[in-house]
Amino acid sequence: MNKAELNLPSEFKKILEYWRLIATVLFLVLISWSSIFQISTEEVGVITRFGKYVRQVESGLNFKIPFVEDIYKVPIERQQKLEFGFRTTKAGIDTQYKKLSSTKDESLMLTGDLNLAEVQWVVQYRVDDAYKNLFKVRNPQSTLRIISEAAMRQIVGDRTVNEVLTVGRTEIASELQKLIQQICREYSMGIKIEQVVLQDVNPPEPVKAAFNAVNEAQQEKETLINQAKSEYNKVIPKARGQAEETIQQAKGYAAERVNNADGEATRFTALYNEFVKAPEVTKRRIYLETMSNVIPNIGNVVITDQKGNNVLPLLQMQMNKKTENNEN
Repeated sequence: MNKAELNLPSEFKKILEYWRLIATVLFLVLISWSSIFQISTEEVGVITRFGKYVRQVESGLNFKIPFVEDIYKVPIERQQKLEFGFRTTKAGIDTQYKKLSSTKDESLMLTGDLNLAEVQWVVQYRVDDAYKNLFKVRNPQSTLRIISEAAMRQIVGDRTVNEVLTVGRTEIASELQKLIQQICREYSMGIKIEQVVLQDVNPPEPVKAAFNAVNEAQQEKETLINQAKSEYNKVIPKARGQAEETIQQAKGYAAERVNNADGEATRFTALYNEFVKAPEVTKRRIYLETMSNVIPNIGNVVITDQKGNNVLPLLQMQMNKKTENNEN
């Protein structure tokens, strides 16, 4: 205590001690409040000392030097997005979008064939290097927006309006993601592009009706072509199958005739070889076989002598036999 405090009454001394105690407690609370901080699970903490990077801390309860060190919390696990050509006014199950006058300029693109198209897209990204994201680029989110728009204009400018509006959308999104990621890596932004989604691609309002008419005509053309191909695929394979079946039948018939002819020729050759060995026997056999087939079919045969004396009784006997056979 100094001399002024020694001369104070005891009551004032107690009050002074009381306020000193309160000031000490407040100072300790302030020190604790300034030195203890919490990092959530999806963040990392970047600590600077007098503005210079010192270290990086993970999620949980951490400490820093009060009034000397500052903490920057960077969400590295949270997926963030940038919208181009529109803005989300209500997110959730019933998501609503809105076109603003300020977004029209960023969505209007000039294609490679000197036509215009309104392209709306979303860039989804997350921070994968907190140090680079904080200290390597000033205002990284604004920079990423400028990079995304420039990359989209470059890619759309290399394609025709039909590619942009119809078949080339998937390829455009893939190339845009690669190009943005490449530029972010060159700028050391500490950002990883996870996905690029083309939300909507349309012709400008003044020419939308004409474009829709052309698109409908092209779709009708494709439909007719597909129908013609369908009919072609029904008729042509069937005709080819029938032709092949006819060819196979002809080949089978030809093979059958050739085989039969070869068999007959072989049989004739075998008979001829046997005939050469014994021609008289073969002639007699053929004669007897022929007569055995012919004689039963010529009816009754009457052989008489020169005088013909015994013909009538023989004929009468034959007639009696026919009568008996008829009666029976």
